[in-house]
Amino acid sequence: MAMVYLDSNATTQIHPEVLEEMMPYLTDQWYNPSSGYRAAKAVRTAMETAHEQVASLIGADPEEIIFTGCGTEANNAALSFLARVSARQGGQCRRVVTSAIEHSAILRYGEYLQDQEGFVLEKVGVQPDGRLDLEAYRDALALGDVAFSSLMWANNETGVIQPMAEACEVARSAGVPLHSDAIQAVGKTEVNVREVPVDYLSISGHKLHAPKGVGALYIRRGLAFEPMLRGGGQEGGRRSGTENVASIVGLGKAAELMKSRLDADGHAGVARLRDHFEQRILSEITGVTVNGSMDYRTANTSHLSFDDCEAAGLLILLDEYGVQCSAGSACMTGKQKPSHVQTAMGIPADQARSSLRISLSILTTSEECDAAVEAVKKAVGKLRRVQGGPGVGPVQIFT
Repeated sequence: MAMVYLDSNATTQIHPEVLEEMMPYLTDQWYNPSSGYRAAKAVRTAMETAHEQVASLIGADPEEIIFTGCGTEANNAALSFLARVSARQGGQCRRVVTSAIEHSAILRYGEYLQDQEGFVLEKVGVQPDGRLDLEAYRDALALGDVAFSSLMWANNETGVIQPMAEACEVARSAGVPLHSDAIQAVGKTEVNVREVPVDYLSISGHKLHAPKGVGALYIRRGLAFEPMLRGGGQEGGRRSGTENVASIVGLGKAAELMKSRLDADGHAGVARLRDHFEQRILSEITGVTVNGSMDYRTANTSHLSFDDCEAAGLLILLDEYGVQCSAGSACMTGKQKPSHVQTAMGIPADQARSSLRISLSILTTSEECDAAVEAVKKAVGKLRRVQGGPGVGPVQIFT
């Protein structure tokens, strides 16, 4: 049975052109780029091209990009450095300000800084549409003693794009360094670090049709940075370790492809598919809610709640019917509970537990979207019959 993949916020398929670009560096061009002979120089040149391609995607200079092993490493490297700077300055600034909807790569590191390093982690709330409460953010920074701030550019669950330009202006006015986890935004929506001058920004390759195991960190020219990994001095001394050349080349090619799509139509084609999918779902299934801002979201993401349905049951049925997507809530030890993102948005627990995240990519087709609609209709209908409507259930699933 052919599967319909609608979970691109979890990971994306390596684009065929990306894989083709990578192959020489997995076969003939396997040299260490730090070596001194001609064959190695060709590998170094390919990496330089990748720096240029990734930089171009976000409006940066190639020297402002360092490659990492993943997006989480990029996030941790930036936050770790900013925390060390604050500690060296006498520990006067001990507050770390982020939002209540951040990815765990930010929140868990913030909790570590709070529990082990004496910082205070403050999570600013969001509006019901999932966008940062800018007034609360401004108030949090105005209190002073802020070591740094980190805000995601687009949310991984809802796809909601945050008001980064305004937040950046607030941070700059307060003199607070600002990092952005842009892993779900880069390649999917316009991200330009010249127009929105964040100080540090994280990217993950496998979210934009490059392979897993490669990411990048943008560091604004002129800003200090100290590496977490020390050794041979690769990446300009900012991230030691022999480079994962094939994956870096792949990330560069993926960045080039996504920039071309954004420049052509801003992913209007993907947005049309998402809207078509949503319109069919809303018109053909009763009791469906679209969660999050309809005006500020990435083109590929739809976050939906289905009355009288547990998302855990929907996922099992959809997988059986040939559709792969994610629950909009965190599933832990078999018990569905609202995610911290939905809780921050004020989504009621029952609605949160009934939510699905549908995320498309540039490889998704209209035929796949229509097939997914039919599968969702079938799954919702079956689950509602089994659960028996409000006040009955939820269905118990044993594995």
